[in-house]
Amino acid sequence: MPSNKHRNRGSKINDDTMMPPNKQNTPSQEYEDDEIEEMQDTDFKKFMIRTFRSFQKQILELQKSLMDKIENLSHENEILRKSQNETQKLVEQESVIVKRNQNEMKSSIDQMTNTLESLKNRMGEAEERISDLEDRAQENIQSNQRKEEEIRNLKNIVGNLQDTIKKTNIRVLGVPEGMEREKGLEGLFSEILAENFPGLEKDRDILVQEAHRTPNKHDQKRSSPRHVVIKLTTVKHKEKILKCAREKRQITLRGSPIRLTADFSSETLQARREWRDIAQVLREKNCQPRILYPAKLSFVNEGEIKTFHSKQKLKDFVATRPALQKILKDVLHSETQKHGHQYERRERK
Repeated sequence: MPSNKHRNRGSKINDDTMMPPNKQNTPSQEYEDDEIEEMQDTDFKKFMIRTFRSFQKQILELQKSLMDKIENLSHENEILRKSQNETQKLVEQESVIVKRNQNEMKSSIDQMTNTLESLKNRMGEAEERISDLEDRAQENIQSNQRKEEEIRNLKNIVGNLQDTIKKTNIRVLGVPEGMEREKGLEGLFSEILAENFPGLEKDRDILVQEAHRTPNKHDQKRSSPRHVVIKLTTVKHKEKILKCAREKRQITLRGSPIRLTADFSSETLQARREWRDIAQVLREKNCQPRILYPAKLSFVNEGEIKTFHSKQKLKDFVATRPALQKILKDVLHSETQKHGHQYERRERK
């Protein structure tokens, strides 16, 4: 019986050695305490050897398992370390790039700031220059206005002097060229007085101081004859002759029509011409207009004689007379447009 029991135990031990380490039972687990006490020394030694080997195998397997785990952990640690290094490098590279971009942005911002400051300074300088130019332009405008006013005043003075000089002159229009060869211009004027004003021709006080054609040089291309200027000794005689001419209306020389007018400066003639359209409209409305010496407009309005030295004075007066304003509305408007065009032409020049 003991031998069978021992045999069964040996087969059990052999079976246990074939089990995995985590499922094998140690020899101490296979025997009870009383069974171990009944063992012989030989069996006990075998038992201990078996137990030691079993422990040794388990320790080796455990050691191997631990080493595998350590190796895996080391490998994973190495991977993590490499990943960490790469991440750190990327972070460092990104940091360098970001820092470089920041520096570039700062440099660009500094440049833009400097540029803006420079532009601001230039704009300030430009504004100062523009202000100076505007001041100079205003000064030039005022200076030009003063000069124009001085020129107008000088022209008026010159015109007044010329009108004063020509105050005793009569201008004869329409006398054919060469007709004065026989009697001279003084003789032709006496002939005009005799033909048109027999009573004046006998007046011995009417004396011709000077007679000439104007302009002095005859232009062969000119179709109309030059004017004849007769200078008398007194203004009274000139006014007397012109009054007779206005009353007779039709003046002739050897049957051909001519005209007798006062002799004025070019400025005064231009001023008198500018009254013509207005005088024509007033004449059509039976306002009895007259252009007085040297260039004044006179007409009858509401039973009173009104006299004006300038068109502005006339416009101011017309603005207070609705009926007169209606009569002169178109002609004054056309005059304003004409002067506006003349001013624009002067500005372009």
